[in-house]
Amino acid sequence: MKVYLIGAGPGDPGLLTLKGKRILESADVIVYDYLANDAFLAYAKPGAEIIYVGKKGGDHTLTQDGINRLIVDKAKEGKTVARLKGGDPYMFGRGGEEAEELLDAGVPFEEVPGVTSAVAGPAYAGIPLTHRSYSSSVSFITGHEDPTKPGSVHNWKALAESASTLVFFMGMKNLPEISRKLIEAGMSPETPAALVHWGTTARHRSLVATIATLPTEGPKHGFTNPSLIVVGGVVNLHDRLNWFEQKPLLGKGVVVTRAREQASGLAEALRELGADVVQFPTIEIIPLADYAPVDAAIRDLPGYDWVVFTSVNGVKHFWNRLAACGQDSRALAGRKVAAIGPATADVLRTKGIEPDFIPEKYVAEGVVEGMLARGMGGKRVLLPRAREAREVLPDELRKAGAVVDVLPVYETVPSTARKDDVLARMQEGRVHCVTFGSSSTVDNFFSLVPVDMVKAHPEVKLACIGPVTRKTLEGYGLTCHIQPEDFTIPALVDELVARLPEL
Repeated sequence: MKVYLIGAGPGDPGLLTLKGKRILESADVIVYDYLANDAFLAYAKPGAEIIYVGKKGGDHTLTQDGINRLIVDKAKEGKTVARLKGGDPYMFGRGGEEAEELLDAGVPFEEVPGVTSAVAGPAYAGIPLTHRSYSSSVSFITGHEDPTKPGSVHNWKALAESASTLVFFMGMKNLPEISRKLIEAGMSPETPAALVHWGTTARHRSLVATIATLPTEGPKHGFTNPSLIVVGGVVNLHDRLNWFEQKPLLGKGVVVTRAREQASGLAEALRELGADVVQFPTIEIIPLADYAPVDAAIRDLPGYDWVVFTSVNGVKHFWNRLAACGQDSRALAGRKVAAIGPATADVLRTKGIEPDFIPEKYVAEGVVEGMLARGMGGKRVLLPRAREAREVLPDELRKAGAVVDVLPVYETVPSTARKDDVLARMQEGRVHCVTFGSSSTVDNFFSLVPVDMVKAHPEVKLACIGPVTRKTLEGYGLTCHIQPEDFTIPALVDELVARLPEL
């Protein structure tokens, strides 16, 4: 029984601490709020209970008292509870109140600090909070307090006359009063001031003005909470040091439809370029119910001339079964091995296998052409793959006189995870591109998302990894806007960078 109050950081998934990640991976229950990036939920162990208790602008899933009772009750069930809070739990996060409740209830706890948005958000906007030329101190202030109430805890005169950088949390509602109070207390109306909205995330935006004009400029440009207010001379460095907002895909909403086991590389590459990535695994990879045919094929490996891998998952699941049978890469000694593309080849190399053949075109037709050139008459070919897949490769090899055994080593089934999220984002105009990595992802996507909805949102561009996937998409009456010349994930990313901002 224990509760960990974990700072999730300001929104960029890379800013979660290693300790926070380790606890999330072992927790029985994860309780998270509105400002905690839900990408962290992928760290949850199978079977972990995940509970959302977000509080957004008066829309409270649970009151603070309700949250306190929830985490106490879950801990008293003998569970390890990870309470995931945006930023740092003790920096205007009410973590201290939750810690006191736990102590009063006799529940042990630990606080795991997080990177506060007050530091990270301005840093991503090119605003260092201290700088020898501008400021040697910082004041963190709640903007939630009513500045007009009698007995305000803020000493406005001290704030206005100090040389400190001022950072106000959640102060958009009170921005006019904050501006007025500072100016009345002696601050120059020309003092530089900035807003940083959803700092460090793909929705990050910033705005520079003065303390006098910020209350007008902010709403005019659509700034709302969560936004930090930064006041002081350091704001002058914004235009020069603003590195994050130069990312080529910043703010672009991209849906990645690959199976979760395959999507992480593409999703991470797009996030690094600033995209707002939604992983929408339209297919889920599951084990086979019966591995007897796979085990039999492994025993019969010496009888094959070629083993052809058409996907990364084919390699992974085949090797999992090799291990289950007490064997390793040596079982392929004397066999020639083909890989459909560089990603599959790279995984084979991690197993100690250098492919004998990688086609120039990374589709089944490319494999056929290259293998036929190597003479396939009378050759025995083993093809480990998904249960459902295109038949081009085995059919064409058989026509050339090869004996081909198709060996399912895993299955794919449709997945409905995040369907509602994707539909809502599309309706809100927050989806700019949907990527498809195979024909099956196209079919499964449109089994969940109506074609008419995509047609009704022409701002949503469609990207395909190659011509086969493109043809499947066009079968739904839709246009493929982006397709790389090389049918690889890195090439697809490069094409998205080159084309998406201008479409």
